Amino acid sequence: MTDRDTDIDLKQLAERWVAQWNEPDPAERRRLIRELWAEDGYQLMVNPPEEMRAAAARLSVPFPALEIRGHDALAERVGRAYEMFVGTGEFVFVQPGEPVRHAGGAVAVTWEMRSRADDSVAGSGLEVLTFAADGRVRSDHQFVA
Repeated sequence: MTDRDTDIDLKQLAERWVAQWNEPDPAERRRLIRELWAEDGYQLMVNPPEEMRAAAARLSVPFPALEIRGHDALAERVGRAYEMFVGTGEFVFVQPGEPVRHAGGAVAVTWEMRSRADDSVAGSGLEVLTFAADGRVRSDHQFVA
C-alpha cells in the first residue's frame, strides 16, 4: 500500500477485510486470506479475550498479546471466529465507517459485529494494518472494544 493508492483501494481493502470474516466456504475463506495477507503476515490481538485477561489477573501477571502468523494460522483464526459468531446465524461483521490512511502507510479499519435479529451492535473493534511491498497485509494490530 503506497501513498499513490486511491480511496477506492481503501474501500476495496475494507470490503475484502470484512468478507474474510463472513465467508461461509472454508476454501473461499482461505483464498481470501491468501489474497489479502502476506505469507508471513500476522495479527496481534492487543487485548485478547476476557477469559485470558482474567486468568492473567488471577496470576498477577500482565496479559499477553496473542500473535497469529501465516496463512494457515490465520485461516484457523478466521475460521474459528466464523464458527463462533457468523456461522451460528446470529451475527454478521460489517464495516461501519471509512478506512483511514495514517502516516507511514498504516490504515485503520473499524468493524462491528451486528445481530442479524435486530441489527444491534454486539461487538466492535479497530484494526491497524501495515503492508508488505506487494500490497498485502503484513501486520494487523487488533483492538476489540
